[in-house]
Amino acid sequence: MALSGAPGCRAGERGPRWRRPWKLLALGLLSASSVLAAAPGAGAMSREEKRRLGSQVLEMFDHAYSNYMEHAYPADELMPLTCRGRVRGQEPSRGDVDDALGKFSLTLIDTLDTLVVLNKTKEFEEAVKKVIKDVNLDNDIVVSVFETNIRVLGGLLGGHSVAIMLKEKGEYMQWYNGELLHMAKELGYKLLPAFNTTSGLPYPRVNLKFGVRHPEARTGTETDTCTACAGTLILEFAALSRFTGTSIFEEYARKALDFIWEKRQRSSNLVGVTINIHTGDWVRKDSGVGAGIDSYYEYLLKAYVLLGDDSFLERFNTHYDAIMRYISQPPLLLDVHIHKPMLNARTWMDSLLAFFPGLQVLKGDIRPAIETHEMLYQVIKKHNFLPEAFTTDFRVHWAQHPLRPEFAESTYFLYKATGDPYYLEVGKTLIENLNKYARVPCGFAAMKDVRTGSHEDRMDSFFLAEMFKYLYLLFADKEDMIFDIEDYIFTTEAHLLPLWLSTTNQTISKKNISTEYTELDDSNFDWTCPNTQILFPNDPLFAQSIREPLKNVVDKSCPRGISRAEESLGSGPKPPLRARDFMASNPEHLEILKKMGVSLIHLKDGRVQLVQHAVQAASSLDAEDGLRFMQEMIELSSQQQKEQQLPPRAVQIVSHPFFGRVVLTAGPAQFGMDLSKHKAGTRGFVATIKPYNGCSEITNPEAVKEKIALMQRGQCMFAEKARNIQKAGAIGGIVIDDNEGSSSDTAPLFQMAGDGKNTDDITIPMLFLFNKEGNIILDAIREYEAVEVLLSDKAKDRDLEMENMDQKSSENDSHKPNSEEAPSESQDAGAVSEEPDGGGESSAVGDPDPLSPASTDSASVPRADEDPHSPGPAEASAPEPACTPEDSQPQEQNTQTESNSKAHWDSKVQPMESILADWNEDIEAFEMMEKDEL
Repeated sequence: MALSGAPGCRAGERGPRWRRPWKLLALGLLSASSVLAAAPGAGAMSREEKRRLGSQVLEMFDHAYSNYMEHAYPADELMPLTCRGRVRGQEPSRGDVDDALGKFSLTLIDTLDTLVVLNKTKEFEEAVKKVIKDVNLDNDIVVSVFETNIRVLGGLLGGHSVAIMLKEKGEYMQWYNGELLHMAKELGYKLLPAFNTTSGLPYPRVNLKFGVRHPEARTGTETDTCTACAGTLILEFAALSRFTGTSIFEEYARKALDFIWEKRQRSSNLVGVTINIHTGDWVRKDSGVGAGIDSYYEYLLKAYVLLGDDSFLERFNTHYDAIMRYISQPPLLLDVHIHKPMLNARTWMDSLLAFFPGLQVLKGDIRPAIETHEMLYQVIKKHNFLPEAFTTDFRVHWAQHPLRPEFAESTYFLYKATGDPYYLEVGKTLIENLNKYARVPCGFAAMKDVRTGSHEDRMDSFFLAEMFKYLYLLFADKEDMIFDIEDYIFTTEAHLLPLWLSTTNQTISKKNISTEYTELDDSNFDWTCPNTQILFPNDPLFAQSIREPLKNVVDKSCPRGISRAEESLGSGPKPPLRARDFMASNPEHLEILKKMGVSLIHLKDGRVQLVQHAVQAASSLDAEDGLRFMQEMIELSSQQQKEQQLPPRAVQIVSHPFFGRVVLTAGPAQFGMDLSKHKAGTRGFVATIKPYNGCSEITNPEAVKEKIALMQRGQCMFAEKARNIQKAGAIGGIVIDDNEGSSSDTAPLFQMAGDGKNTDDITIPMLFLFNKEGNIILDAIREYEAVEVLLSDKAKDRDLEMENMDQKSSENDSHKPNSEEAPSESQDAGAVSEEPDGGGESSAVGDPDPLSPASTDSASVPRADEDPHSPGPAEASAPEPACTPEDSQPQEQNTQTESNSKAHWDSKVQPMESILADWNEDIEAFEMMEKDEL
């Protein structure tokens, strides 16, 4: 995100209507030496020190860029730990993170205009020639519309913008004839099929070669997208239209923005995180300024700056008023529910909100920008980097840090707006931390855990596109630049778009007269360029006075002393137990609960009830943590109960001698093939996978290929199991509960959740069977070896033709003197094999997890297979990423299970009529559930 100055607009002067945004902006109108830079005691940084730091930024960029070109190009990204390129399909999938990769030399395109900002014009000219010569945009690959727009389309447009600027100057790029713009237009047309929806919101993914709905596209089945994904298109698409004179791109981007605006929650004026692209219903109804929404707000304000359309400013002001009313809790920015905005939706913040102080600078609201930025800086000083997420008491929530640039971005804007040398010192800290903790021989590596300093083999393209750009501009003086940065606006990926586009090829109506708008009180500003005396009322220490109370905000909240409950479980203090991490089978967790005064009561139906008595806590701090834990558990349970329930599915055994007579009630999955849309279902023979838990690469893929994989529940997320068997060639999957004796007769159905990431890469159907129903299939395999099943949304008519043929064959065989008798006995469905006893607390808990129903006064405790963000409707608590004790030795458990099951099969059999009677009950129960429309 960035801003630039308005040409010819001086403080206090009224400009043309298209320049109205400058009444909001401070950047570009304040030089780095104004206001505070000369303040007594401000500790101004010498010009020599600034030059030294600027040179250090250039050296760091060279280290990253040269290693990418040497070890990775033409791959999309550099893997700095192994010194090689990341090519999609050749490395293990990272889920939706890989959707940014399209085999189009992503890092080089994303870095083009950075080269010019850093005065590397020769390298820029060489890079442009490589892009024109080597990059292919017609790849058969599915990519994120959002990432491809901001990184690739934005990179091409930014490269074109500075290329024509250099050509105009007469020294470089004299040969350039708009080749990057032609590539941008080609890419724009490849993204347009994603907008083929009734709402105008784009699909989240598109195939560069085949579009969306083509049979070979492998996408187009998604129903949801994030608000930022659909609302962060207008700058690039409008610029493409203005550059080329082709209006369709700007029209599509405007339509998407208009639809989101119309779907805002009218009473709060907030928008949710994810929205259904067909109906416009909000899927995730929490609202904040971080991941999933962030750049939507940014692009509303910047669209006004670039395009001069008043409606965009009106929308931004409406949203901003709601943000400051509900989400802003200085210095924190906490997500709330859009329908109940006074209720916080979570107790942690993600690192992407670090862009927001910079956006507030554009708005001209400096005080809260300073407050939030200072809070974030205190977190960085404690952990060296900003964790991906941290709690309201500044503990690490998600420990990764992929070298994100948002904090550097806000630092740059605050320095330009205030001139306070304090922000130069902040930038110096960022440089030192990058060199000390992230620098490796082949570039800079993302932090896997900011607490331990461990690295991840990852250097995202945005690190080169944004981080070095903002750091260099922070220390650069105007004479250090070869062009005026104030003539450009930065996109969310920090790509440069020239402001003169606002008056070029204007083919779109500026005002949406159908949009309802409530005028806000904007009396603090006139429709003029900003007056520095308004922003900083004659006080050279204005910014310092705001920061001072926040200097120790993290240290006051985060260190809790080593007398807390965790001390007895290890050396030194540990973070408090979070509801989302709790596992009832973990003895350490149970001990922590006891210290916090929380009692665990096991209910008859397998659930657990949590009750806190503060007087029983080991200390007041532990009681406080216990209260927070209970609040988190209640909050998660409440949210999970509200999830929409999917109907049950069916697993029908169709092979000999069942022929569809056996129908097992199965739980659906929130990911993979939607069986309700594939009436034929998925039919195939079943095969048991190795390892049986499915949590790592399948070692018997030849046995699984083109079959429906059977696996045991536990040890990892459901989505991870699905990805592993899909990779092995399975056409479907059945997860069997390892909780001894569980049955759909006594437990409600549930839905398998994802893993908190995008699961659109999972295309096979996945179903869940309780232990009793699962053992019916396992026992059938032991008896008949080849067992074929049908996975469907409801039971199909049994295969009468095959059944009649089998009966005739049996009658003929009965007349043969030496014929073998057809098996007439089978195991009783209720006589399931004994599972190894986990012992202790684990055995007592059984598995109070997503299979257990929710209630208002208790919370079922989930297992490792659950999604922390998308719990099923029958769940009532947070997920549990750790393994249970009985899961710790899956191979031994599997062997023992098979041994015990065989013993039962040999010693405890019943006539087929008996087992068929049980199966008929299952069929009747399933039919009854269908009638009830569960």
